[in-house]
Amino acid sequence: MKVLNPLKAPFGKAKASPVKNATYRQWEDAFEVDFDDGLSFLEPHATIRKANRIAPKAVVQRVEVEEEFRHGFFVHYDNGQVAEVSWAFIRELPPKK
Repeated sequence: MKVLNPLKAPFGKAKASPVKNATYRQWEDAFEVDFDDGLSFLEPHATIRKANRIAPKAVVQRVEVEEEFRHGFFVHYDNGQVAEVSWAFIRELPPKK
C-alpha cells in the first residue's frame, strides 16, 4: 500500500547549482540570490519568514552563504532567530501566478 503525503510539494527537475551570493534588499523586502550558472532570483522575505516561523518584528542583521557546499544561505535576525534557506526552496518551486 502506497501512502501519499498531501503536504509534500511537487518538485521540478532543477539541476543543483551552488549559491554564488545572497543579499537582502531592504527597499524591496526581498532576497536576491545569485547562482554559479548565472541565474538570479528575487525571493520575497515574507515567504522565508513563513517557512522558518520567524517573528514578524524580527529585523535582518546579516545574510551568510553556507560556505562548504554553498547549497543555501542563512538569515540572522536581531532577536537571535536564524532562517535556513536551501537552493531547492528558491529554484525548484514554480512561481505563483
